[in-house]
Amino acid sequence: MSSGGLELPPGDGGPGGDGSTDAPPGAVSVVRPMEIGAELDWGAEAWSEVRTRARRAGRAYIWLNLVEQRLRAVVSAVLRPIYEPVHGEDWVIAAAGPAGQEWVQRAVAVREVSRRKGYLLDPADDNVVSFLTLPQLRELLVQHWPCFEPYLDDRREVELALDELEVSRNVVSRNRALSETVLAQAERASARLLEILGSGTGSPSADRLPIDAVEDLVGDRYADVVGVHSDRVRLQRQLPAEDLFGNARRLDAVGIGLNLLVQNYSGRRLVRLAESGCRARLLFLNPASSAVRRRERELGLKKGEMSRSVEMNILHMRRVRARLRDPDAFEIHVFDETPRFTAYLVNGDGADGLAVVQSYLRKARGMEAPVLVLRGGGRGREVVREGAAEEGEGGLFGTYREEFESVWADSRPVS
Repeated sequence: MSSGGLELPPGDGGPGGDGSTDAPPGAVSVVRPMEIGAELDWGAEAWSEVRTRARRAGRAYIWLNLVEQRLRAVVSAVLRPIYEPVHGEDWVIAAAGPAGQEWVQRAVAVREVSRRKGYLLDPADDNVVSFLTLPQLRELLVQHWPCFEPYLDDRREVELALDELEVSRNVVSRNRALSETVLAQAERASARLLEILGSGTGSPSADRLPIDAVEDLVGDRYADVVGVHSDRVRLQRQLPAEDLFGNARRLDAVGIGLNLLVQNYSGRRLVRLAESGCRARLLFLNPASSAVRRRERELGLKKGEMSRSVEMNILHMRRVRARLRDPDAFEIHVFDETPRFTAYLVNGDGADGLAVVQSYLRKARGMEAPVLVLRGGGRGREVVREGAAEEGEGGLFGTYREEFESVWADSRPVS
């Protein structure tokens, strides 16, 4: 072959392997496709890994989407009145200035392509701001900080939160693996940034159990269940008794011994809670009932062990009640039925209702049983029946509230 020519390995000429072909003179033969033994199938472990990655990326995307939409709204609200009177529809280009000409022109070009191809389904998105990315929105905010300073307190805090988000934004946009640590960092930074930008939930329960962005968007898929924990220890790491009961205006509780309340919330704090206006109704299983003895046998406890424990809890609550100026605000009853669950319903009559519910398992004590956390407040969803849409609560909070009222109606007061 002449100098500078390209030499490729000869092709397989057929069964004989002699390399002969019918190619015209001067043609270069190439290697025929061959099997290299690549494994294309994914096993169960690989599928599990990619699903985990997809779930994390989806969760991060929702947070990033909320932040980006919020920042677009803030940038438009502050800069548009300044630049639009002079520059009209080109106000974003004017705000970007010479330093931002490249990226703002790119956004304009992308918008024009979207217009031509019909990608813009919502007229509200037919503007340049909708095509700016998070870093570009940040650039506008930093470049015009004196305009935003009257509305946002701390520029450094905003920039630090945006720095933290940039890590997860790069990972999600490039479809790479997102670790639990980076996801948690992105969620904290997003929640903080949304708070700084003035997008509070407005819910009185936000301080007790903040509404998660994913819950807010897709929570109806799970009715009003906002948390599931394998046992009460894990529940209390996220939702301590102080946070659950601390701001209660109304507290309804039913169970065998109500240990979550009695043993984790001091009598002094209960007195302060009642004196601040909280009305409490506590339903204990009658320690003298046959249901207590059956439960003792189920758990392998000594005879009378559970009865004494429930009696001590009731006596403790009676001492709390005796210290109140209005004892009627703290009602204590006992019931004799087979206990099916324990439930603590906080502010069940309001928009900030929260409930902790555990079912009784045959061989597991209350501390070891799985826990559901329910959001109250009549969070509605569409219920479709036979083609007709009806408004229904669609949640479990109301179910347990009704069950409490039913047991309360058949219970007896403790003097």
